[in-house]
Amino acid sequence: MASFPEPSPHYAELQVTTNFSFLRGASHPDELVVTAATLGHQAIAITDRNSLAGIVRAHHAAKEVGLRLVVGCRLDLRDGTSLLVFPEDRAAYGRLTRLLTLGKRRAPKGECHLDYADVVTHGEGQIVIVLPPEASKASVDLAARVAADFRGRAYLAIHHLYRGDDMKRLARLEALCRATGLPLVASNDVLYHLPERRPLQDVLTCIRECCTIAEAGYRLAANAERHLKLPQEMARLFRGHEDAVERSLEVAERCRFNLDELRYEYPEEPVPEGQTPQQRLAELAWQGARERFCSVTPAEAGVQGYRSDPGPLDSRFRGNDERSGVPDKVRGLIEHELQLIERLDYARYFLTVHDIVRFARARGILCQGRGSAANSVVCYCLGITAVDPARIDVLFERFISAARNEPPDIDVDFEHERREEVIQYVYEKYGRDRAGLATTVICYRSRSAIHEVGKVLGLSVDVVAALAGIVWGWSNDPIADLRVREAGLDPTDRTLRLALDLAAELVGFPRHLSQHVGGFVITRGPLSELVPIENAAMEDRTVIEWDKDDLDRLGILKIDVLALGMLTCIRKAFALIDEHYGRRLELATVPAEDPAVYEMLSRADSLGVFQVESRAQMTMLPRLKPSEFYDLVIEVAIVRPGPIQGDMVHPYLRRRSGREPVDYPSEALRQVLAKTMGVPLFQEQAMKIAIVGAGFAPEEADRLRRAMATFKRNGDIHLFRDKFVAGMVENGYDRDFAIRCFSQIEGFGTYGFPESHAASFALLVYVSAWIKCFYPEVFACALLNSQPMGFYAPAQIVRDAREHGVEVRPVDVNHSFWDCTLEPSVLPSPRPSPPNGGRGSVGGWALRLGLRQIKGVAKDDAERLVAARPEHGYADPRALWRRSGLGRGALERLAEADAFRSTGLDRRRALWVLKALGEPPLPLFAAEEATAQEKPPPPNGGRGKGEGGPIGPMPSDRQVR
Repeated sequence: MASFPEPSPHYAELQVTTNFSFLRGASHPDELVVTAATLGHQAIAITDRNSLAGIVRAHHAAKEVGLRLVVGCRLDLRDGTSLLVFPEDRAAYGRLTRLLTLGKRRAPKGECHLDYADVVTHGEGQIVIVLPPEASKASVDLAARVAADFRGRAYLAIHHLYRGDDMKRLARLEALCRATGLPLVASNDVLYHLPERRPLQDVLTCIRECCTIAEAGYRLAANAERHLKLPQEMARLFRGHEDAVERSLEVAERCRFNLDELRYEYPEEPVPEGQTPQQRLAELAWQGARERFCSVTPAEAGVQGYRSDPGPLDSRFRGNDERSGVPDKVRGLIEHELQLIERLDYARYFLTVHDIVRFARARGILCQGRGSAANSVVCYCLGITAVDPARIDVLFERFISAARNEPPDIDVDFEHERREEVIQYVYEKYGRDRAGLATTVICYRSRSAIHEVGKVLGLSVDVVAALAGIVWGWSNDPIADLRVREAGLDPTDRTLRLALDLAAELVGFPRHLSQHVGGFVITRGPLSELVPIENAAMEDRTVIEWDKDDLDRLGILKIDVLALGMLTCIRKAFALIDEHYGRRLELATVPAEDPAVYEMLSRADSLGVFQVESRAQMTMLPRLKPSEFYDLVIEVAIVRPGPIQGDMVHPYLRRRSGREPVDYPSEALRQVLAKTMGVPLFQEQAMKIAIVGAGFAPEEADRLRRAMATFKRNGDIHLFRDKFVAGMVENGYDRDFAIRCFSQIEGFGTYGFPESHAASFALLVYVSAWIKCFYPEVFACALLNSQPMGFYAPAQIVRDAREHGVEVRPVDVNHSFWDCTLEPSVLPSPRPSPPNGGRGSVGGWALRLGLRQIKGVAKDDAERLVAARPEHGYADPRALWRRSGLGRGALERLAEADAFRSTGLDRRRALWVLKALGEPPLPLFAAEEATAQEKPPPPNGGRGKGEGGPIGPMPSDRQVR
């Protein structure tokens, strides 16, 4: 009689901990999902501790392999009990995320404080599994309470952990099941996808417990059984409890909620009565277009554009309707963009960004849209970006596309010193329950991984330091054996080999959640019903649990409120120009295409200039010799790891100088690469090459773009190689040329720079260079007042200003404020006068260094000094001491910086005077005594011959920060 194999049992693993339960799980969510599908599981549940941080990655992997994901989490309550909770539907999911938000908002960052009563309050629609409690009266009471509170929706988990007492424990849990009526459900309490990850899980336990592997003892698991198992193996382990194995699938079937059900709803933006958001957006766009384009005079025709030959001016002013005066090309672009925005229903999103920019401008905060926003004429008309896209050859569909079905991403940079005002405005307008910053997942890199693993394995401090020293920068690459030998270590040593291997496994594991640099998620309804919200480490900041990649996968809009130090510098420079020269400037009104600016940059005279101040950029500038705005776009993009590694720099320079002919293998590629002389320099060009040259569909080209995304150090660009090369060969291109093209594109894997991003940065390059060229004292003053930023120390900025003919005056207790300032100067100015505006004073302005330049002087102390300073200044250090009440430490720092020159004392004499000071008088008598003793400082600050002449001695590098 023929025998038939027993049918495979049905099983779904319901208790899986990923590495988003930080320092507990030893596998990535996608590893666990793919392994479960390979083993034949019907479904898998991700149950991280008090968190849904890894659920989106698991959801994405489950969709790719066709496995059903059960959404849930493990709740560790304050009384020590633990429950698995799974929402049955969308409404229950919202209650679960609200519950997690409640626990996280009442706790410090990284913690969640919940009680059982909180679970019951939010328990409608939740399936609850009680984790196996210890044998005690309290455990029996808990199981009974859960059975009563979640009648028909509660289960009791049973585990087989190979601890020697499994049969006894299973019997006890079976008795508890009969006593409370809780059905049993089998699970394996999974911590990793394969048993080979057990050593890494032990290392994670030791890191969490702050001990070495030799000290861990019973804190480590007894075996390597906490991995995903075959359904047949689970049935064998729970022989006699087959119903508990089958019941796992019952629970999975009851929990039908899927993350695809999340429908992100953007908040309604207030618009005038009788208007829709789309109508309001169109009104603002056309109003901005008239302001941007119709107020241009022939003398200013090139102000906002890329090139110095924008064409006949009169052709830009045609038509007599409400859009009269807007150039024909611009009018067509605006109409096209507005139609696409309306079709995708993104008008409210644009209105939100416009409102944030409007708030910043009302507060005098300089801002500039960058990245993909530079592709949009609508963004330009709304004032979000100052880069005129009418003269840049990039597609709006790179920014927003119906074919890709993905939300737009507008990045707006604000002054770094005042960005917090904008962030708090967003919180106040929408509320903490509707707005939150996205998360950034902080992961282990090679250096931090070897540090942690080395300590756990008991390696000496010297050995760990030597291994960490081998790692360069932020590398994620494993440490090569050759480099280990060069450090004088033996990579074949058993412990050292184990440390290197485990560290390589640990690289890329999440360590904790941090806040994104400024990516806001704003919702119409409660954000806490979409994703859990928690407190950030920074005061008055709240963040959601998902990062920008998770948000992209779910189609959730994000607004980036970013910070840029150069905007702070430019805003302060504009204020100084307005105050001292009576000239009001904005980013879009700085005179464009001035030959003096390009001549200065071609000499590599760019210290302090945005983006082109590094040594690499200074080396490139004389070779590139920029002469128009688009050259700056090239300059910003070309000195990057991507173009350098892709061997794009030298071919471009040779072709630009005429030493190499510019040829194109086809007319199609000529259209793509003509403006960069046949060399792909931008991310957009790489996408177009893939489409027109290799036959990629737009969706495939977009995946290539994502693989080239900035800082994707672990990208998967190589997966596109075979298809790309084969596609180009099939289309008639030489195979060597195809391989060379892909190698160039592959360079973007380290840093792929979009042209639109480079354009936004290039505008700031030009503006900062223009200020430095025509107002060097203003530029130096603003740059010093915006520190810390850039490559150079203040002493180098001061020296560069003097080389540009700026009179620099030292820090002085009677003349300096906290910030650096400008003072009238009678010295002749050798610098050229700026166009459309004179210098405003016979000798220009001198730069007075501020008290902020003295190391160790706090801002509060400086403000006290200035507030107490009499009209005629301090007569001597004693008078300053008595009037301001500054401590001896602050006074000595002022003396060491030679800041008492105006009182007739040099550095040494001032320090001797301070040594003679006793205790300060009581506050009641301090002002009266100081007034009686003060007298005006001597003429010329008390300086005699040989003490610095009319402007005093210059500060040394050690005196200035």
